Amino acid sequence: MKGFKEKGFAERRDTAAKAKQNSLKKFGQRPSADDPAELERRAARMAAAEARKARAAKREEEKAAEKLRIAADKAHRAAEKEHEATSCGEREAALEKEQKAARDARYAARKARK
Repeated sequence: MKGFKEKGFAERRDTAAKAKQNSLKKFGQRPSADDPAELERRAARMAAAEARKARAAKREEEKAAEKLRIAADKAHRAAEKEHEATSCGEREAALEKEQKAARDARYAARKARK
């Protein structure tokens, strides 16, 4: 098996020059700005960008609607808690009245026995 032969300076320089020439040739082959294919590609990019903007706007609108829904839900829960606390307070007040009436009745019965 033969050993690996390293490339010399001249060979590396020639390879680099060929690569540079190829890239310059490739750049020179670029279509002009008024080429129909280039105009079509540019129009497609613009349409894609507009569609992307529309989707982003729709997402933002959905996020805003979701935030409003969450805020309304929180307000509804707070109102329910307040109503429950009020009704609980009314129940406690009614229970206290019943207990007071029962206590007064027991007191009156005890007084009547004496």
